[in-house]
Amino acid sequence: MMGAILHIGLYHYLAVAAVLLVLGLYTLATRRNAIGVLLGVELILNAANLNFVAFAGLGNGDAGGQVVALFVIALAAAESVVALAIVLAIFNKYRTIEIDKVSRMKE
Repeated sequence: MMGAILHIGLYHYLAVAAVLLVLGLYTLATRRNAIGVLLGVELILNAANLNFVAFAGLGNGDAGGQVVALFVIALAAAESVVALAIVLAIFNKYRTIEIDKVSRMKE
């Protein structure tokens, strides 16, 4: 006997995106490390990508959601490069990447 066919609908994608969003917000709120904060931002961007692609599947066959998701991925890659360069500059100056310990950028 064959098993039941599992239908994955829009609400399943939205539930996973909501979990990613909550985890990203939690990571942003609780991490003191700059790398942890960047990971939280990436989780939030991935939640947005999942929403774009899920809603594009409801459309009439256009690839608008996928194109926007590709732009968000490119934006996330550029954001990661710039943010990691800033983190390296902060580490070279203060010898820490803890956000609380770095109170100001100029000295």
